[in-house]
Amino acid sequence: MAMTDDTPRRRLGRGLAALIGDSADAFEAVERVRGTRKVAIDLIRRNPKNPRKTFREDELEDLTASIRQRGVIQPILVRPAPGGEQGYELIAGERRWRAAQAAGMVEIPVIVQEVSDREALEIAIVENVQRQDLNALEEAEGYEQLIAGFSYTQADLASVIGKSRSHVANTLRLLKLPPAVKDYIQDGALTAGHARALVTAPDPAALAKRVVMEGLSVRATEAMAQKVADRPKIERRPRLAKDADSVALEKRLAEGLGLAVDLRHGPDGAGELRIRYRTPEELERLVDRLR
Repeated sequence: MAMTDDTPRRRLGRGLAALIGDSADAFEAVERVRGTRKVAIDLIRRNPKNPRKTFREDELEDLTASIRQRGVIQPILVRPAPGGEQGYELIAGERRWRAAQAAGMVEIPVIVQEVSDREALEIAIVENVQRQDLNALEEAEGYEQLIAGFSYTQADLASVIGKSRSHVANTLRLLKLPPAVKDYIQDGALTAGHARALVTAPDPAALAKRVVMEGLSVRATEAMAQKVADRPKIERRPRLAKDADSVALEKRLAEGLGLAVDLRHGPDGAGELRIRYRTPEELERLVDRLR
């Protein structure tokens, strides 16, 4: 059964903001209330449901070097291990935990919270989204976990993570992409903007390969995906063959606007320029640029 609209706000409003803040001050505020303690690092295990799966080696190396020099400044967030097992399970701060292990630390500062599976997943997702630590696919998979496991609606998710409902819907659509495109996202070869442009393409895997090989921008990818989608309609219309200058001008306009452009010349020297958009947001962006 879906939750009421104010359920996420009530449950998260009293302490989550402090727990997921970007600065150490937030954790210091929690420390005064809950208390920070040091725990043997080998008593902590990662949360298998943590939406973040990839950790860049260069970032871990930099953090490891910092921890060797200054220690762990910001405590990690844990909960008692579920099922009555000994030790603790990570909620937030896995990157710090991994780097502390690599630095050879025996103990690590923690804040212990008694939270349910659902609340632990909520906090992990929000913390990672706010820090922009998740790639687009990991973010989508985290949302899907809450929907499948705890009957969340898209409106619930938008309220919990502080994003718009359209952001949640567009992110979830990325799960429909083929495995080859998902691999590009996981490797960092494609951004969230690229991925969203490819979702509606007839052959997203082929287009993704071209985007990566040619290093296309998000706008160029959007224009290319739309042009491919519209191609059958355009090819059915009889029209004069385009010269090289017209084709080049079309390409420049499409890359500049981020939309598919169709430039047509008539036999008398007159012509028309067609710009295609798929959503009201694209039309609004076009109007702003033309102004």
